[in-house]
Order: sequence, then structure tokens, then C-alpha cells
Amino acid sequence: MNIRISRLAMAASALVVLGACWLAAATPAAAAAPSAAPDAALIAAVADPGRSANFVARDKARHPAEELTVFGITPKMTVVELWPGGGYWTEILGPYLKNSGTYYVALNAPGDPEEDAGTRRWRERMAAEQPRLGTIHETMLGKDHYDIAPAGSADLVLTFRNLHNWMDDGYAEDVLKAAFKALKPGGIFGIEEHRGRNDKPQDPRAKDGYVREDYTIALAKKAGFKLVGSSEINANPKDTKDWVDGVWTLPPTLSQKDKDRDRYLAIGEADNFVLKFQKPKH
Repeated sequence: MNIRISRLAMAASALVVLGACWLAAATPAAAAAPSAAPDAALIAAVADPGRSANFVARDKARHPAEELTVFGITPKMTVVELWPGGGYWTEILGPYLKNSGTYYVALNAPGDPEEDAGTRRWRERMAAEQPRLGTIHETMLGKDHYDIAPAGSADLVLTFRNLHNWMDDGYAEDVLKAAFKALKPGGIFGIEEHRGRNDKPQDPRAKDGYVREDYTIALAKKAGFKLVGSSEINANPKDTKDWVDGVWTLPPTLSQKDKDRDRYLAIGEADNFVLKFQKPKH
């Protein structure tokens, strides 16, 4: 028990240092109140030894505590996560919100065999971890399925690297409208996405997995949001965004398998922007 506590304390200290370094380096695109360092409960959730080892290995690229702090998360919030993928963020948000908050996860609407299989794996994993993760309220998100949470109930709606998928499927605008509807007045919508090149027109279908930052801001504003902050915490200048198989050429997918593997591993995960939007209070 003492060894476990010591390890948690060491991890927490490291995250505090990382948070302080990020705060000094971040250059938001919109004026916003300075972000605080990650709170103790969030640090503990990220440092939890129950997290999957493959997810922990990605923390150095994803900066989970710092990013959630950008969005202003607190343990008492009602939070909605859109399309959780394999559960990277679920493993952090579940324990963090378990005691005092409310956690909705909008899963992929059924119909696509690959996505359906992913949803089954997510459910199996989360069921096995239920005592640690707490109660997760499942909803559905997909074409013609936009009731992600009760209207006006959420303090925070989050999506991580999903916008390009909704663009490809042709209903990105509807998803952003659903997020707006679910949020309380003054609520926050946080988006992380693979950043597209500014010197090329945006493909409306985002077939390469990249989305221009200005294009995303325009979509969010059209839905009624205002931009209140941003962060470069997940920026990667090594990502030239001209890969043979789009963003999936890079880790973690590594679509080319062993071909040029070391090169792509050296580049790392894609260049990602982090944007913070607010539903107007009035």
C-alpha cells in the first residue's frame, strides 16, 4: 500500500511540473482566463495504476491532465464525451467524475460493422472496470441520432479527434448543434482534432483525417458557439500532413505497418489543435 501511494505521489508531482511548463508555453488563439494547474483529483485519475498500459504510454503525446484543465473541468460537472473510441479518456473521466459528477458517453450509433465491434469492446472493457469507473450513462450519436444528453444539462461536452469522421459521414454540423443543445448556457464545448494545412483548401469530407483550425472555428460559430480559448499542448511541427495514407500513416495507427515504421514513430502522433468554445450565457 505504501509503495502504491509513493508511486502515485511521484506521478502526481511529475504532472504538476508538466502542467506548469505547459502554462508558460501555451499561446491561446482567443482571450480567456489563464488556466490553472491540473487539480489533485485529475492528477490522481491520470496517475491511477488501473489505467491500461497502452493508454498510459500515449500520455506524453496527449497530455490528458493539461488538456482537460484547458476545458475547465471539475469533479462536480455533468460531462458528455462523444464517441469514446477505445476508452482512453473514459478511463480518466470515469474515476474523476465518479463521486460527485455525472458522466454521459455518446456511443457510435449502430449500423457500421467495424464501429459496432468497437462499441462492443468498449462496453466489455468498461463493464469489467465498473467499480473503478463508476456510473456511465450511455447515449447514442450518429446520423439522425443526436440526443447525446438531456437538453441544457451538460457543463462540458468533449470530443477528441472525431470531427473528421463526422465530416466524412456528412453530419458534422448536426453533431455541433447537438452539443450546443445539450449544454447549459455558459457551458463549454472542447474539441481536439488533427490540424490541417492552412495552405490547402479544406476537403469537406476530410478524407485524410485533417481539419483546418479556421474551418473548425467557423463550424462551431455557425452552431452558435463562441471561441474562448485554445492550446498548443498537442502541437507537433514534425507532422507535414502529406502522408501516403493521411493521418493514419502516423502513430498510433501506423497504416504502413513495417514500411518506414521507425521514421513515422520518430515523427510521433499528428499535429493536433485544442479549441475551447462556449455556449453564450444569454
